[in-house]
This record gives sequence, structure tokens and C-alpha cells, in this order.
Amino acid sequence: MDGSELSGVSRTTLWTLHNRATEAARPRPLLEDPQAVRLLREIDYPYEETFGKPSQSHALRALCFDRVVRRFRREWPQGTVVALGEGLQTGYWRLGDRRAPWVTVDLPEVVALRRRLLPEEGNLRQLALSALDRSWQDEVEPGQGVLLSAEGLLMYFEPEQVYALLRDCARRFPGGWMIFDSIPHWFSRRTLRGLRLTPGYTAPPMPFALSVPEAARLPERVPGLASATDLPLPPGRGPWRYAATLGGLPLLRGVRPSITLVRFAHRS
Repeated sequence: MDGSELSGVSRTTLWTLHNRATEAARPRPLLEDPQAVRLLREIDYPYEETFGKPSQSHALRALCFDRVVRRFRREWPQGTVVALGEGLQTGYWRLGDRRAPWVTVDLPEVVALRRRLLPEEGNLRQLALSALDRSWQDEVEPGQGVLLSAEGLLMYFEPEQVYALLRDCARRFPGGWMIFDSIPHWFSRRTLRGLRLTPGYTAPPMPFALSVPEAARLPERVPGLASATDLPLPPGRGPWRYAATLGGLPLLRGVRPSITLVRFAHRS
């Protein structure tokens, strides 16, 4: 298995796997993720040559998302988690709660790879669809609570696509939650000019950007959003230990990456 069937945005799942699994393979990891470590070893791919040296960033992001899923499960024990653009993320196994439904939504080539490499599970469904294809919403039962997760996804969409997706999800899943991460505008501009991670790899364009202040104003911009909360990264090692503290400084709130939890309004 060499990952050659993935290209464009789909290939970025190998980038995040590289960072997450390399961290999980450390003697004292920030993130326990044995499935990711296994995938990294089974997919014969030139990770470091393509994406550069591994970073803690994606492991810390995964930890933040995991915390929200656990909070959601406490409030909605039978609620459905819908992982949009899940790629080779392995949160379903990492969290260890396999009693409640989990739905993966991703492009056909990614879902095909997941089916070949990851275990079949009774409460895990995998839909070979773009997150922009709203037909996935028909496969989700909203009655027991819904958490939508878009980890490393929305930045690859056009801004109008993102705002329309948020609006449609709020309409379809009143009272639900959605967590997503965003890049700042300066980083988006770099990708649009061509961001070379290594001499052999240029990251795909990321046209959607959202600052922390802009995220806070989402309920004013998108109908059906009740609240939007900025979530800090957990502390990492070395300089990453201070990511949450530094990220809270007013000077940096407009220029740093962010993770946002939105809650959809209940129907009146």
C-alpha cells in the first residue's frame, strides 16, 4: 500500500497522519493513537520527504477535537458523530466508545482506502460523498443529538460554500453541535500563491480563512447559529506548551489558527 491513489486535497490525509502517528509512536506521546501508528507503517509512503519533519500540531488538534466528542457523548450518550472529510483520522477507535453511531463522510477514494485498512465496526458507517453533497444529511438521525466534526476540511472550500454548509447544517440539525478548525488569512494567502512544504510537495490552495474575532461573529452572519466558542489547544512539548496562553493574547487572536465549536439554535 503506497498511498498513490490519493491526490490533491485527499493526499493531505497522509500529511496529518504523518504528524499524528509520529507523535503517537513516541515513548511518552501526547496522543494515544495505535491505529494511526499502524496505518503509518502499513502505507509505504515518503512522508518526511513529501511533507517535511513531523510537527505536534495535528496531534494537539486531534486532542482538542477528542475533548469535544467526549463532552458531547456525556450530554448525548446515543448521539451521532458525523466526521466530515475524515480522511484517515482514527477518532472512533481512539475514543473507545463504540456503542453510539459514528458516520464518516469523505470522497470515494478516501472511503475505499479506509475500508481496506481500518476495521469494520457495527456502529461505524462510511459514506463515499463530498461534504458539500447534502445527501449525507439524509443518513443521519437527528433525534438523539448530532455532533458534526470538520477537522482539517473547511479551509479547502470557498467561503460561500462554508457559510452555506453551516447554514444548511443548522437548519437540518437544530440543537446540534459542530466543531471545525480554521486558518488565518495570511496563511490562506500563502497557499493561494503556492505553499511549498518541501521541494517536491506544494500544499493545495486553502481559500477559506477565519480569524478568532470573525468566528465569534458567526451567529450574526449565519442564520441558525446560537453560539460560537473559540477552543484553545491543549499544551504540547517545548514551545507548544505555551500555545494556549500565547493564543489568548489579543495581538495574536486575529492571526493564529483556531478551533471553533458552534451550537445550532433549537427550533422555536
